[in-house]
Amino acid sequence: MVQPLDPKRIPKFVNQLVIPPVYMPTILRQPISGEVIGHAYKIEASEFQQQILPPGFGTTKVFGYSGMIQDPYTGRAVYYKSAPGSTFEAIRGIPVHVQWINNITGPHFLPVDPTLDWANPNSMSVPLPPFPSFPPGFPLAQQPVPIVPHLHGGEHPSYFDGYPDAWFTADGRTGMAFITNTYTFPNVQQPTALWYHDHTMGMTRLNNYAGLTGFYLLRDMNDPIVPFLPSRENEIPLNIQDRSFNTDGSLFYDHMGANPSIHPYVVPEFFGNTIMVNGKVWPNLNVKPQQYRFRVLNGSNARFYRLQLSNKQKFIQIGTDGGYLPQAVELSSLLISPAERADILIDFSTLAPGTTVILTNTANAPFPDGTPADPQTVGQIMQFTVINETVLPPKKLPPVLNSIPQLKPTKTRTLTLFELEGPNGPLKVTLDGQLWGNPVSELPQAGTTEDWQVVNLTDDTHPIHLHLVQFLLVSRQKFHSDAYLKDWMQLNQTTPPST
Repeated sequence: MVQPLDPKRIPKFVNQLVIPPVYMPTILRQPISGEVIGHAYKIEASEFQQQILPPGFGTTKVFGYSGMIQDPYTGRAVYYKSAPGSTFEAIRGIPVHVQWINNITGPHFLPVDPTLDWANPNSMSVPLPPFPSFPPGFPLAQQPVPIVPHLHGGEHPSYFDGYPDAWFTADGRTGMAFITNTYTFPNVQQPTALWYHDHTMGMTRLNNYAGLTGFYLLRDMNDPIVPFLPSRENEIPLNIQDRSFNTDGSLFYDHMGANPSIHPYVVPEFFGNTIMVNGKVWPNLNVKPQQYRFRVLNGSNARFYRLQLSNKQKFIQIGTDGGYLPQAVELSSLLISPAERADILIDFSTLAPGTTVILTNTANAPFPDGTPADPQTVGQIMQFTVINETVLPPKKLPPVLNSIPQLKPTKTRTLTLFELEGPNGPLKVTLDGQLWGNPVSELPQAGTTEDWQVVNLTDDTHPIHLHLVQFLLVSRQKFHSDAYLKDWMQLNQTTPPST
């Protein structure tokens, strides 16, 4: 019988960090002038085995993305598959067209819960207890596997957004909102690090955990800040994700839900006991004594990270989800929530060859009042080892990186987050008392600016992400949640989770 793998049995920093390769596009040109008018890709999702744990441990079944890349050794175009997937290198002003292909033909290897509002490609009736254990779970829920990719942070038309009900399967079934599996991203927003991931209704947690994520780096060919930054050779994306494993190398994921008599397999928040970066557990990166630019993504399902360097060295943040900050900021630690990105600079030029520095994590899980990070496991993320190479001091950054306009709102909305509790944990989360299937309640007008006050009445910290647009964070503040909830109920004559 397969048993969970003790994370302390896994040797750290044996794996070498994998830098995701870059997809090769088909270049589209204007027939007469030859001007580049687009980049086209075919990207496939499939199931395969991958070596995530160090050598000596078994391979891991994953869902991953594949497409054509340029072989870094031969320069030839080769077909490459990985989890996380390869990186899109997009250019501001040049549209990207992606045909997403679902080639996941077998059943899902993680527990699909059909008691949720979910994709349901076989139109199952909602099952009633008693529920079977997993495996096998419900065969009609496990196959076929629906997917729908979402470019997280992208500004694009809504029908290319990866709406949860726009899913599609390998055998041609589609969700009620499906229009096309070929998406166009206009790339007119500020240069920044975006990421793509699966967004299927009721299955996002499973498909992302299985491996369906990847970077999308949007660049501006006239970016005035780039000459002051490390070279592209010293620019490295880091997709940080927590995972748990079984002794045979397979992914471990909870098979029993927090409220198993209601939702048999759903765990509201999953926390792995190892840290994986770019598809390798606890990797090492050999670095030159120079400055590096790291495009950091928290690709975990629920875990927050408070990043620090083990030698107490400070680092510089130059960007967030939407692009450059107005000014560079020197930090000794950085809190990053699920799906959030950070653009940071770390200088290794003053460190002697052979020096090792560990990127550590001290965030509780759940954040902020959960269990402290075990310093022997999830308290460590990866290692940097300085090699004997040319010392190159960093360039001085300009005082202004970005000019962000001051927005003047014409309307204020107040929205509440509330969790309906079950016997052993939350059953559902509502926004202003509304469930997912309720009619659209917020209808801002195009071209206007609004101030949204999101009131978190839950026990956890919740990152908030809007689709199709960028937004500015004005402030965060503490408040008396019990008193607020009491007043909310008096005003609305109901509790927030109205059904």
